[in-house]
This record gives sequence, structure tokens and C-alpha cells, in this order.
Amino acid sequence: MILTSVRGGVRIDLFLAKELTGISRARIQRLLTDGHITLNGEKIRPSYKLKEDDILEINIPEPKVSTVKPENIPLDIIFEDEQIIVVNKSAGMVTHPAAGNWNGTLVGALMGRGVGLSGIGGVTRPGIVHRLDKGTSGVIVAAKNDHSHASLSNQIKKREMERQYLAVVKGKIKVKTGEINKNIGRSHFNRKKMAIMKDGGRVAITKYRVLQELDNATLLEVSLKTGRTHQIRVHMFSIRHPVIGDIVYGGSGLSRISRQALHAWKLKLIHPTTGKVKEFIAPLPTDMFELIGELGGAPQNMSNV
Repeated sequence: MILTSVRGGVRIDLFLAKELTGISRARIQRLLTDGHITLNGEKIRPSYKLKEDDILEINIPEPKVSTVKPENIPLDIIFEDEQIIVVNKSAGMVTHPAAGNWNGTLVGALMGRGVGLSGIGGVTRPGIVHRLDKGTSGVIVAAKNDHSHASLSNQIKKREMERQYLAVVKGKIKVKTGEINKNIGRSHFNRKKMAIMKDGGRVAITKYRVLQELDNATLLEVSLKTGRTHQIRVHMFSIRHPVIGDIVYGGSGLSRISRQALHAWKLKLIHPTTGKVKEFIAPLPTDMFELIGELGGAPQNMSNV
């Protein structure tokens, strides 16, 4: 494909994001970096600003075949059609294969069901638009084709996709509603952990609302405006109210729950083809239901929230 720039001063990745329907800006940047999109016959950076009559040659490669092995793992399917599949992921399941967790993943389970997945995420993360930590349960959506993947990714980028979590944290939070706006980046001391960054890092914004006061603990509804790795866990730790059961970020020692008490409760998105707003809910899992009761709460009232 050949495109000619009709005006100058526009970043090449922004220009192509508008011209190439169904391809996300992130993928366009990768295509530029890998040399699949050239300018006047030469490789160019995504930040390059176009000049009038610049000639772009675009060669989009076929999606690579996934290297993930299909696995026969039961899944709790909330919704499925030809575009997307929405799953209530169980705690302990890794979203996609990575070092130390090559088997028993959500991607492997989806492929084991014969679900077609988009190729944008790469050979180990087909269909994956966003992820949940291994110890976090709840609702997650995967894309079945590149058009849906680009649409969902764009919704996350524009903060149009709404994600709400339930979290049980240590201590009593006096302020009933709040917002945590602190940059997050890879820890300088432990590369397996994330940390609050005074300088650098990426913008991270978390909103919370107190649902129930418990015995030396609080049940929160948490909403994400951004989606950084370990965001809720790091932000709650930063205000001295770590998620109970989170042994990485200071939440151990209060309960017998075997993972962080964090559940992706609601997901609201715009369907990639119909344009209709869809909301999906994953019920409170048994271990968190029992934890809330153990701490003097009323988990049976969660349906009224």
C-alpha cells in the first residue's frame, strides 16, 4: 500500500492511525520500528513529523501463528459472540504465558476451546487487550480479531472502558471517597515489583469509594482511570492501606485468604461492531465472600451496591 502525505507537521504515527482503519496506534508504532512502514524508501521513527508529499510504503505482515499450546481448562464464560469473549477469571490463573508461567493460562484455555483470537498481542498474548494479575479474580475481555482488538485498545487509551474492582484493604479509611494520582514505574530495588515514582514513571490514577467498614479493614469499590501493572496494589500500599493477602505489597498477616483480596467486579465497554454499551459483572468469589464475613461485614449485601 502506498500513501502520500497531503499536509506536513503531523506525527507519522498519528497520521497513520487515522488513515489505517482497525489498526491501533501502538501497532503502527511497532510496524514503523520494525521497518514494515517506510518513508520515501527508508525506515523512520514514529515521532517523525511528515512533510507535504512524503511517500509512505506500507507492508503489513500476516499475524504470526501463536506459540501458545491449547489447553483443556474449564472457563466461566460471561459473554461471547464473534467479536469478543468475556470471562470471569479465577484467582491463580495467569492471563497470558510469561517466564515461570507457560501453562495453565487464560490464553491457553481460550485456545483450548477453539476460540479465534486477534494477532495484535503477539505470539504469546493473542487477543489480550488488558490483563489481570495471577492472584486477582474477575471479569476480563479478549478480542477475537484485530478490528475488535484495536477498538478495545482505543477505548482503554481514551479511558472509555470502565473497570471497577472490589478490594479488602488493611485498616479503616476515614475519607469515604478519594483519588490517588501517583506515577508508577518499575522498582529500582526489585525489578519484579512496581513502585511509586517521584520522578518519571507513568501516570496512574485510581479512584476509591468505601463500601463497608470492617474489623480493622475496609471494603472498597475501586475504579481505574489508567491501567498500570499492579496499579491498585501499589496505590493502596502507598496510602498505608495495602490489599489484604498481598504478600508483595504489605498485605499479609491479617487473614487466611491465600491471595490478594482483589476482584475485577464490573467491566463496561462499547461493543466493537454494534457500538452499544455493554456491562459485565463477575460475582464476588467464595474466598472474598468468606473474608468479608470473617471481618464482620455483610457480603450478602453486595448485590445492592
